Amino acid sequence: MTDPVPSQRPPSVDKLARSLGDIGLPHPMLVEAARAAITAGNADSARQIAEDMARRLLRPVINGTGTLLHTNLGRAPLAWEQPESYSNLELDLTTGERGSRMATAPALLARACGAEAAIVVNNCAAAVLLVLAGLAEGRDVVVSRSELVEIGGGFRVPEVMDRSGARLIEVGTTNRTRRADFAKAVDAPSNDVGVVLQVHQSNYKIVGFTEAPRTAELADLGPTLVADIGSGLLDSRCPWLDGGPPGWLADEPAARQTLEAGADLVTFSGDKLLGGPQAGIIAGDADLVAACARHPLARALRPGSLVLGALQATALAYLRNDGQAIPFWRMASAPVLGLRSRATALGVGDVVDVMSTPGGGTLPGVEIASAGVALNGDRRTALRQRERPLIGRVIDGRTVIDMRTVHPDDDTEVAEALAAL
Repeated sequence: MTDPVPSQRPPSVDKLARSLGDIGLPHPMLVEAARAAITAGNADSARQIAEDMARRLLRPVINGTGTLLHTNLGRAPLAWEQPESYSNLELDLTTGERGSRMATAPALLARACGAEAAIVVNNCAAAVLLVLAGLAEGRDVVVSRSELVEIGGGFRVPEVMDRSGARLIEVGTTNRTRRADFAKAVDAPSNDVGVVLQVHQSNYKIVGFTEAPRTAELADLGPTLVADIGSGLLDSRCPWLDGGPPGWLADEPAARQTLEAGADLVTFSGDKLLGGPQAGIIAGDADLVAACARHPLARALRPGSLVLGALQATALAYLRNDGQAIPFWRMASAPVLGLRSRATALGVGDVVDVMSTPGGGTLPGVEIASAGVALNGDRRTALRQRERPLIGRVIDGRTVIDMRTVHPDDDTEVAEALAAL
């Protein structure tokens, strides 16, 4: 009778975790990876588990997709760094007294779009929520049926309105709504309308047999007119661009012109066509902005110094008419000839003509001529696994890197990444 073979003891969790120290994660996370590998009966998988954990953390990437406002990649790229310092976030340096965080970036944005005042919150959905809560809580809000939109993540305008405490009144039809539909709802004795709301169709289009009233047609109905223009174009004239507005911006509503047309307030995003950080801006009549700021939700929705600092830098660039200081506009206005020259200089792959898109829930169907390089096959996984991931797209079985969304300083790194394949 032979003695039983003793079973192999599992490795020490701590020892295995310490062997992963070069990955750069905190020790408790490495312990978690080691435990998971040992529990699965495959201690050798600990390194892969830990590396996957590291890759799920936020890190810089190179956007070669051609989508300028790529939601998965943080939308508008930012050229802003917060110094390791305190700031006068709520200190008035002229008086030494407590100040307001809304006297910085929000006041500059108001100036840039011709509004009396502005307030900043976390995102555009929060801006709409605060406006409705501050101006129409317990009252009715009239919206066209064609504008009861759903934005990313399943958030719907009717649901945002319900949380605000306002009551929804739908008017018109899916494809056709007229001024008379709004007027009928406003004048009905059974209704108590506090706000007439326009919601821009920023991420979809209704075409064909359609009709919708312009902002100017709704300005004299009586209740507060709020226009959620969504994308964040400040001025349709684009004075920050040397060549004026590009053709692909045609018919995109802008904050300045919407206010001039009679809207009392506009709401829009900070990280789309504005080219700043994620934020929601409410701009327009000073008394209405103040009413929103007094609502208890305003404190819960307000941003911190990082967002306000980035917004301030963005707003100052607009006031200087310096579009080249805003990465989104620098990318969007780059000439195709220059992009093609950069693609050629990479020295790898085939230079191809491609079409970029604004993305980020803006300008549906709009394409912008661009240039890039293409390699045969789907190489996206290998490019994602680089220390600094390069994100591309596949067109007709080829991996394409669109140079419009690649910063020129990254061209050498892109060339190295593609050559390594």
